Amino acid sequence: MTHRLLAGIATGCFFVLGWLTAAHAVILEVKNGNSTCIKADISANFTITYPITNGTKTVVVPLPGSAVVGNGSSCEGDSPDLLATFGDGHSLGLVFSNDGHRYHVANLSLTYNLSDSATFPQSTSKDITVLTTNTSPISAQLNTTYRCLSPSSVNLGGPGVTITFFNLHMQAYMHSANLSTNETVCSADTPTTTAAPTTTPITTATPITPTKPERGNYSVENSTGTACLLARMGLQLNVTYFSKSQNKTIVVITNVQPNKTHISGSCESTSATLLLTGELANLSFAFTLNSTTNKYHLSTLNMSASWEDMSELFSVSNSSLQYMQGTLGRSYMCSVEEVLPVVSTFSLNTFDLQVQPFGVHNNEFGPADECRMQKDSMLVPIIVGASLAGLVLIVLIAYLVGRKRSHAGYQTI
Repeated sequence: MTHRLLAGIATGCFFVLGWLTAAHAVILEVKNGNSTCIKADISANFTITYPITNGTKTVVVPLPGSAVVGNGSSCEGDSPDLLATFGDGHSLGLVFSNDGHRYHVANLSLTYNLSDSATFPQSTSKDITVLTTNTSPISAQLNTTYRCLSPSSVNLGGPGVTITFFNLHMQAYMHSANLSTNETVCSADTPTTTAAPTTTPITTATPITPTKPERGNYSVENSTGTACLLARMGLQLNVTYFSKSQNKTIVVITNVQPNKTHISGSCESTSATLLLTGELANLSFAFTLNSTTNKYHLSTLNMSASWEDMSELFSVSNSSLQYMQGTLGRSYMCSVEEVLPVVSTFSLNTFDLQVQPFGVHNNEFGPADECRMQKDSMLVPIIVGASLAGLVLIVLIAYLVGRKRSHAGYQTI
């Protein structure tokens, strides 16, 4: 299997950022002559931890749209093999088997080249790493398409190496070139086979806001297992997209569910990332620290989603933001609802937010820098109270002056 994994290096560019980019949906087809044995419409992200000087670094690598079927792919025998190659010596391998009733991925593998400095900056290793596992969630009845829109993650047993699949349509042991219209749906999609989970479709004219979202606790750890980024917040997605079922543009406002969200990220001296992968969407937050002023802010926010009612993958990004501004060693807090516009079709609503991406000590938040809205909300009762106190003082002074004048009108006989 190893020689297959190392075979074939895709040409073309492969970009990896310090925060999660939206993985491209890639269609891969393994053929024997004119016959197709495996076809996959696949999106995947690879979370990889690798060694650097004085520690480790974690990156999230998306399966790029330039991925191709490599030379190690095969339709021969009872175990067809799909090898997707991409970038500078990286590949994803899936070997299938069946028992006459169902087929499944019997061997899942990932090969990555640590000498690729664009993908693994500051890597102290130049090795080509090959990791395999015989554990995979991909299993379906023969002559059906395996479908799983929800994220599903597989740990490859290496130090911090995980594959996350989503928006997946795949079939092996095919009898034609087209995916079967009969589907085996993964358990994560079973409650929501016809609509995006826990969403409330609404028209742009009459948006309906759901209940207040649950507050989640999110943290990112460094190589020593100590928290380097802390966040507590309720999150709400406000998405505008074209609805296939309604044949018009609609707005959907829905809550992020912390118990169904996978957390990852990384911390550097002047940058920190928080990656949230969930059933509804993938969110990435990138914070930047100005080492001169010791001030930080949320500089980049990315969101991607693929709901069944969407006509295409929804993916947006804005890298010129100035939200959540705080001071090194202190947290940013906003207990009131805060709306963060990202692009015209997406905004993120935060509730009861407290975040600290730099200078975390003892796994605890530092003193808080409050948001302007929270300061304003506290200022109003102070102003009203001061005004009432002033009014009472004026009335009291007027009363005392009037009383003094009334006493001055009497003469002693």
